Amino acid sequence: MNFSTSVKTCFSKYATFSGRASRSEYWYFYLFTNLIAFLISFFGSLISSEIASGLVGLISLFFLLPSFAVFVRRLHDIGKSGWNWLLALIPLIGFIILLVFLCQASEENENKWGEKPIE
Repeated sequence: MNFSTSVKTCFSKYATFSGRASRSEYWYFYLFTNLIAFLISFFGSLISSEIASGLVGLISLFFLLPSFAVFVRRLHDIGKSGWNWLLALIPLIGFIILLVFLCQASEENENKWGEKPIE
């Protein structure tokens, strides 16, 4: 899956928590959201730092639901429950465990969350 296809897929599944998401879909969407936040912050700071922080806050709220949805679908892709996001509540160790999960290869066969997504 390429960059633009990944972004389109994540927005078409804005609040879809069922199914699976490939590594490329997750990481390209993560890159996209961070690039947008950086660009808004950079160009907004040329005008005013208050405007920049407000705009980044608004765009973060807009990206919150699709980012969480693709995160849960990514966990499904490796055969984990979406509830594993709760590991993020464990300081430091939870982040490391989730990062390892997000970097793992997809399960080759269909699992209980659906067919293998397009890589």
